[in-house]
Amino acid sequence: MDVYILTLFPGMFPPVVNASIIKRAQEQDLVRIRTVDLRDFARGAHKTVDDYPYGGGPGMVLKPEPVFEAVDWVRQDLGRNPFVALLTPQGQSFNADLAKELAEKADLVLIAGHYEGFDERIRCLAHMEVSIGDYVLTGGELAAMVVLDASIRFVPGVLGDKDSALQDSFSDGLLEGPQYTRPAEYRGLKVPEILLTGRHEDISRWRRKEAIRRTLKRRPELLETACLTFEDRCLLEQVINEEKANEARGDNCGHYQTN
Repeated sequence: MDVYILTLFPGMFPPVVNASIIKRAQEQDLVRIRTVDLRDFARGAHKTVDDYPYGGGPGMVLKPEPVFEAVDWVRQDLGRNPFVALLTPQGQSFNADLAKELAEKADLVLIAGHYEGFDERIRCLAHMEVSIGDYVLTGGELAAMVVLDASIRFVPGVLGDKDSALQDSFSDGLLEGPQYTRPAEYRGLKVPEILLTGRHEDISRWRRKEAIRRTLKRRPELLETACLTFEDRCLLEQVINEEKANEARGDNCGHYQTN
């Protein structure tokens, strides 16, 4: 997978692309990431990349020429047409399904906007517009990092365990359930007994049930679109009944208190 990030601030990316899973993905030749400085394609002695908006208004607008010419350069570098995604608050909401879709692209260009916005004609370059949330960032660089990190996890071979990405939150529409490691007891807080039994089928069922429970309690709207099997729906019914019983008893684990 070849990824090109078009940005005015390429210096923001090395700490992200040269660490952890993304770094290993590049070392294994599974992913190639290049940052492209839009200023390299700006015109004039001052390398101007922005200008005042026609018709007036606050702020500066990213000019079309640097972005169009940067995409042209990427096409020449690859020898083919890449898939282009524009990072903008007006785009479709980014989620796990979209991350998987982008991970399937052989060539991906992420355009990180900046300033007050970008010339409307830049949208003509994009196959897709993507937003990471209903808020405004100073620029699209942070959004590009989020999209990059989330998508690369789905590239085959990137994660050591082929099932890791499939067990993450949102991978199947549910939040991930609780995880524990040693010691089995710490400051009076114990690991659930089922996880110590070695009965893998029972453990798998418990984990699925707890994922459903956590989703019900924290993001119940996800259950409306999650891919639930018949067994999942039985577990959901059990969880609902258990939570009603807990509420009737006034059970609440609360937070661990240090004092």
